[in-house]
Amino acid sequence: MDISEFLAKFWGWYLIIFFLILSFNPKRIKQIFNDLKDEKFLIVSSFLAIIVGLLNVLFHNIWEANYKIVITLIGWLALLIGLSLFIFPKRTVTWLEFINIKFVQVIYTLLFFVGIYLLNMGYEILMA
Repeated sequence: MDISEFLAKFWGWYLIIFFLILSFNPKRIKQIFNDLKDEKFLIVSSFLAIIVGLLNVLFHNIWEANYKIVITLIGWLALLIGLSLFIFPKRTVTWLEFINIKFVQVIYTLLFFVGIYLLNMGYEILMA
């Protein structure tokens, strides 16, 4: 199994699980934003996002016009959000809250469909 296949499975399952958690317990997202107001939680979260994003980018920085670019973009997004949370915590949390409030249905739908797409690519369920 190559790294693209592994990361497609990893991110696919992660996005589907996160979608299900948020669908069955929508109060969880409000709790996450409340926790981001605590500096200790914010620092740990930003370090975790930086580590996950940096590892993803270092191992998989592939800019091909297929599912591999989705994996690369997830890594870059995680890295940039982690850096933003660490460097500009208040501004980034405010921006993330605004995005979540305005585009909550779009975000949930994207989580689901991108997760399904990546699982399909990782397990080769349907030929694409």
